[in-house]
Amino acid sequence: MTTLHLRVGFMPLVDCALVVLAKDEGFAEAEGLNLELVREVSWSNLRDKLNVRLFDAAHMLGPAAIAATLGIGGVKAPMAVPMALNRDGAAITVSVRRFEELSRLAEGDMADTAVSARALAAMVARRKAAGLPPLTLAAVFGFSMHIYLLCEWLEKGGLRLGEDIRFEVVPPPQTVEALASGRIDGFCAGAPWNSAAVAAGVGAMVHASVDLRRDCHDKVLAWRADDVHRRPAAVAKLGAAILKASAWACRPENFTRMAHHLSAPDRLALPAPLIERILHGELIQGANRPPRLIERFIRFDQEALRPAFDDAEWVLAGMERAGQIVATPQMREIAAGVFLPASFEGILSASEVSPKK
Repeated sequence: MTTLHLRVGFMPLVDCALVVLAKDEGFAEAEGLNLELVREVSWSNLRDKLNVRLFDAAHMLGPAAIAATLGIGGVKAPMAVPMALNRDGAAITVSVRRFEELSRLAEGDMADTAVSARALAAMVARRKAAGLPPLTLAAVFGFSMHIYLLCEWLEKGGLRLGEDIRFEVVPPPQTVEALASGRIDGFCAGAPWNSAAVAAGVGAMVHASVDLRRDCHDKVLAWRADDVHRRPAAVAKLGAAILKASAWACRPENFTRMAHHLSAPDRLALPAPLIERILHGELIQGANRPPRLIERFIRFDQEALRPAFDDAEWVLAGMERAGQIVATPQMREIAAGVFLPASFEGILSASEVSPKK
């Protein structure tokens, strides 16, 4: 069997796990692939390198793949998604000082997203009355589910991101430093960066993404759209390796080893115990609160990997809510064409991983 070399870009997040496991546990090699993984520093770098074929495929934000295909955000780069890489796994974290302020202003249980959003609105109003600068919240990219989750949360308090609250883009590995320095007051990002901020003593988790929306698609395996049709064998082989990685990753007895792989210096470069707790759904919250256990906080199961047209609809709705687009029927058709459930079914039926009902 001829070995096929594939260069795949990724960002240091827990949700890159299936790509990492495909290589480190030998699933890619078993499919006849020599998988080269390249850690990137920003989502824009990842997108651009995929577009110019410096990468064959990439661990990618689902909304970023749609935005690039639509040509919004300054780049036109048609992409296709034969499979997702996870669902859920993000959180909203603010500085310890801001969390303490929110807690004092909250009228009710802060675990309620509406209560915390109204407390945030009260904080915004007080700052405006006192002539203080607006709060700044960050997300990891201009087109990400993290922005759209922030917008959903803020709406519960009658706030708009970019108007009542400043917005800034901060790549995931820079979020902890940005919070510690006071450059931002909070952020929404994928694991492990919320836990890393709490562990560093600079952040407190307000909500997990599942508090706002359960089974929210997050990262995907993106290819150039033309390559999905031009290189079906490569797409199928990598897809099969990731399906095998998914089955392996869903077994709790493998979490310790999985965390070890992810903790490596050329992966996430964070302590394995912190990552393992996340895999178990045990999230440190900060602000002198006990850890919170969230069942299926981040999903890597087979069903989580199936791309769906509904996901594209949610992304377009989020883009509209954030004031990024006014969706047209043509946009909806193009966005729906980015996610390829039929390709996923083809990969699944051709792989050695049995479909699960």
